[in-house]
Amino acid sequence: MAQTLGLTQPANIEHPKISFAAKEIDVAEWKGDLLAVGVTEKDMIKDENSKFQNSLLKKLDCLLGGLLAEASFEEDFTGKTGQSLVHRLPGLGTKRVGLFGLGQSASSPAAFRRLGEAVAAAAKTAQASNVAIVLASSEGLSSESKSNTASALASGTVLGTCEDSRYKSESKKPQLKSLDIIDFGTGPEIEKKLKYAEVVSYAILFGRELVNSPANVLTPAALAAEASKIASTYSDVLSANILTEEQCRELKMGSYLGVAAASANPPHFIHLCYKPPSGPIKTKLALVGKGLTFDSGGYNIKTGPGCSIETMKVDMGGSAAVFGAAKALGQIKPPGVEVHFIVASCENMISGTGMRPGDIVTASNGKTIEVNNTDAEGRLTLADALVYACNQGVEKIVDLATLTGACVVALGPSIAGVFTPSDDLAKEVLEASEVSGEKFWRMPLEESYWESMKSGVADMVNTGGRQGGAINAALFLKQFVDEKVQWLHIDMAGPVLNDKKHVATGFGISTLVEWVLKNSC
Repeated sequence: MAQTLGLTQPANIEHPKISFAAKEIDVAEWKGDLLAVGVTEKDMIKDENSKFQNSLLKKLDCLLGGLLAEASFEEDFTGKTGQSLVHRLPGLGTKRVGLFGLGQSASSPAAFRRLGEAVAAAAKTAQASNVAIVLASSEGLSSESKSNTASALASGTVLGTCEDSRYKSESKKPQLKSLDIIDFGTGPEIEKKLKYAEVVSYAILFGRELVNSPANVLTPAALAAEASKIASTYSDVLSANILTEEQCRELKMGSYLGVAAASANPPHFIHLCYKPPSGPIKTKLALVGKGLTFDSGGYNIKTGPGCSIETMKVDMGGSAAVFGAAKALGQIKPPGVEVHFIVASCENMISGTGMRPGDIVTASNGKTIEVNNTDAEGRLTLADALVYACNQGVEKIVDLATLTGACVVALGPSIAGVFTPSDDLAKEVLEASEVSGEKFWRMPLEESYWESMKSGVADMVNTGGRQGGAINAALFLKQFVDEKVQWLHIDMAGPVLNDKKHVATGFGISTLVEWVLKNSC
């Protein structure tokens, strides 16, 4: 492995594999380290004798000699979202019993994923190896809802257990080895769901690691190597084609190469292709991700409070989502669908060879762009990537990019903006997000705003006014998509990063996988 600036290399740490099992047993007889009970505020209601009315809690409390009700009263545990109560109590087969609040009600995948993460955190504190999760009230759930809930619990547990400690000199290995999910049914259907949750969760961890990696380690060449590794691991369904700078020049990708021109690290245009192991292909899709492994802003350098230049390693978050999805789909192997994973990877730096404000670049579809801001570089790389995607003969394209601060101002840190002229494609992706639990909001594509993107000397400029910045960026991308192709743009500048923990979220991966599966037959 080549030496990096600062001589930093990530430690080779394998995430622990957690075994999942769906069981129908009496929770009082379950033996292990931690029995976790998900409770709503309604479940926590007590009678005039301060006894639980919920049948499961009443049974557990009886076996524990009333200590569970007593502890919940003393610690003011009412089942609110985020509350937890874990105690070592004698009287059951488990060493510890925990109550975990779900709020007034819980029905969304996101809520149950959070429950899984909370249980994982409690298991770490207790150094628990064997954990079980049960809901105090699950009678109203359909069999499909139960399997989806079990999947979300399993996913949350994996994501809450595994931390990225590759760049720390010391790391503590999680103890959790098994998770039993009780009273959600048994059989091949739920087992299939749990396996799916495992595959997607570890793909999300992979995506998180890509985004967490600093720019002195994850260069465009390193990102291309990671993508090639995915293709070689699942070579029965995935192939890789990495275009060099010279090959990109032959394809007339002047917009992309203009951004890359200042960096000592050469650009790498990455194209993975998934084809099912057998059967006819009925749909061709493309996933396009922004792949700026570092963005200094160029000559319009990021300066001043709030510029966030120190976090600009995350500017390849779109590519992490795309390659995380590729990793998962390489294992799931959906039939009937061909998927192209496309990333124009480079750095946006400053040097004498770099792109200047006022320069005009020419994209591979022949359109000319006056660069009035070198810090609006992501859209310049995506322009050539979208043209390339259309040339693969695809019917639908979804692109993901940490594109604008304007979208974060509009939607905050946890919601991604969706822009598309296609109502059908918007419906598909938003339905996929309902299953994944990730948050998206459709934004308008106001065509009249394009007036601010017109240039006096070229076909367009790369930025308009401050107002409607996320819309202007989406309108810019639209210029590079064939009218016959359905296209949807996701601005994920907000949810790419967990601001509180200062780590990547792996956003977009689970929704992309769901969307591809919806297009599979």
